[in-house]
Amino acid sequence: MSKPDTVRFRYNQAILVAAIIAFVGALPLANASVYLLPVLLVPLAVAIWAWRAGTDADARELRIRALVGQRRIGWDQVLELATDQRGRAVTRLDDGRQVTLPAVRGTDLPRLVEATGQPLPDAPADAPGQ
Repeated sequence: MSKPDTVRFRYNQAILVAAIIAFVGALPLANASVYLLPVLLVPLAVAIWAWRAGTDADARELRIRALVGQRRIGWDQVLELATDQRGRAVTRLDDGRQVTLPAVRGTDLPRLVEATGQPLPDAPADAPGQ
């Protein structure tokens, strides 16, 4: 049995690098006093989030991953894929809820649709006079 093709969308890995630099920068502060040790948890949490958070899509479902946990949404629950005012991809579900897809931009929607295994509709031709 072959593994289904999965398309992965992740945030820019520069966030991970910045979190590592922030962790190193927080070390002297954490060493100054024991009660400041929890300061190290903030860049650590950001690093884990940057490494893990995003959206995975295959022919069966969408997987929305966060710092802890994940949410699975079957394609049969998805009514519409669209973009919001900020250019982020959102999906409208059959129960009326709207879910923002982490790390997916509006320009990534064709790749997301391709992951379903469904053919993409042909792009409409420009109308004459435009």
